[in-house]
Amino acid sequence: MKILVIDAQGGGMGKQLVAEIKRELPSATVMAVGTNTAATMAMLKAGADHTATGENPVVVACRQADVIVGPVGIIITDSLFGEVTETMAAAVARSSAVKLLLPFNQCSTVIVGTSDMNMGSLIQKTMEELRKIAQQPCSGNRTLN
Repeated sequence: MKILVIDAQGGGMGKQLVAEIKRELPSATVMAVGTNTAATMAMLKAGADHTATGENPVVVACRQADVIVGPVGIIITDSLFGEVTETMAAAVARSSAVKLLLPFNQCSTVIVGTSDMNMGSLIQKTMEELRKIAQQPCSGNRTLN
């Protein structure tokens, strides 16, 4: 399974996600793309298999991923303090990958019906969903194992 983790700013969430994915799903390939070098470096240090920085790597990696994980802002143009471009948001939204978006109710975006959870709780919920996805047979051309 190819899991793409996208993060911005300092990459703190991406770092935690990459570390947890590598611990719980060691056979998965983790591609990590930061919107800036700080985010990319944080995910590289956490053990990502492949890393890159910027708009075009997001576009390319979205074509290859089975699952995309990141903050909900990765599908909202100009979010994360302007680090998400229109092209990035469109690439994520148009990808055929399963998208696991962590709901942070910040930066003028509130996701109604979600509870305010801390980062650790959001990561654990994300890992629950990834484990479910990893156990499912995949439809289409992609294999998840």
